[in-house]
Amino acid sequence: MSGIEFQIETECPWSGARVGRLKTAHGDVETPVFMPVGTNATVKALTWQQVEACGSQIVLANSYHLYLRPGHRLIESLGGLHKFSAATLPVLTDSGGFQVFSLDQLRKIVEDGVFFKDHRTGKEHFIGPEKSMEIQNSLGADIIMAFDECVKNPATETEAKEAMDRTHRWLKRCVESHQRQTDQALFAIVQGSIYEDLRRESARIVTSFDLPGFAIGGVAVGEEREAIERIVLFTAPLLPRFRPRYLMGVGTPWDVIYAIRCGIDMFDCVLPTRLARHGAAFTSEGRLSLKGARFAEDQSPLEPGCHCYTCQQHSRAYLHHLVRLKEMSAASLLSIHNIHHLHQQAKACRQAILDGRFRAYFESQASLYSRPA
Repeated sequence: MSGIEFQIETECPWSGARVGRLKTAHGDVETPVFMPVGTNATVKALTWQQVEACGSQIVLANSYHLYLRPGHRLIESLGGLHKFSAATLPVLTDSGGFQVFSLDQLRKIVEDGVFFKDHRTGKEHFIGPEKSMEIQNSLGADIIMAFDECVKNPATETEAKEAMDRTHRWLKRCVESHQRQTDQALFAIVQGSIYEDLRRESARIVTSFDLPGFAIGGVAVGEEREAIERIVLFTAPLLPRFRPRYLMGVGTPWDVIYAIRCGIDMFDCVLPTRLARHGAAFTSEGRLSLKGARFAEDQSPLEPGCHCYTCQQHSRAYLHHLVRLKEMSAASLLSIHNIHHLHQQAKACRQAILDGRFRAYFESQASLYSRPA
């Protein structure tokens, strides 16, 4: 047992896009699925009720931040992440690796793991594969991630290979130290930067471990959009067909559609809520900044035809007013819309696959988005 079950319901013969169902202890998840990011065991500016009302089925929490504050042992003593936060949806925790490696000058990589300084206090800490598993086992999420090394781009092939090889060695240690294999699903991560030979080698090695799911990491960390799309399209088919595939850290509307086209089942990103906090929204017209004076008297909804709470209740003029005055409710209302928008993108792709018309749908969306920046 691994804590989850995954079933494929149908596939697109043209692209390999899939419709599936992920069964967890905290509920079933229809895939493909976007996962909102709840960094500190909360999706910023939203209650859990609002997160669910957006259409969310599963959320992501961040091990690095929860380890630092309030501490994984405290959360464990209070009944684990679900009880501590009152989350009712399934939860995936990342390993903390990406946050540690993004610290740049505040960390030092060694074979055992990474020494790093708390980005707030400056206090030194250490996380390695065993510590990452300890943290995530304590938090008790449904899905946990192996500790990996992610290189930023541009990276040389030598740099990418060194990080990839270390990721593979760390994966073995994660598997050996994972203490809750019956109720927590451990996913491995494919690395290799923009180099196809490395991605192929990494996929071969990580899939040699009999794990319940696999992820593509090290994407959208500084490379051009063309390279992102090339690597995702190349790597996804190398992962086991009957295990969930997770693309880490991407979340524009086009990213969602393209990932699904490549056969990805799960994806996450902070972008929907981060944009909302800066007064911006996803729409079929493209990304809109509600700071613009042109919205001051616009009585139309943010997205005509959208069924989210924000669009059903409020006008662009009102949202513009909130954004300009930096009201906290602006971040909440725009987050609701942005998360709902990405869920609707995934849902539309899912229905197109089920109806056997995904190729036409994908091509229409590709023309609409025209590779946005």
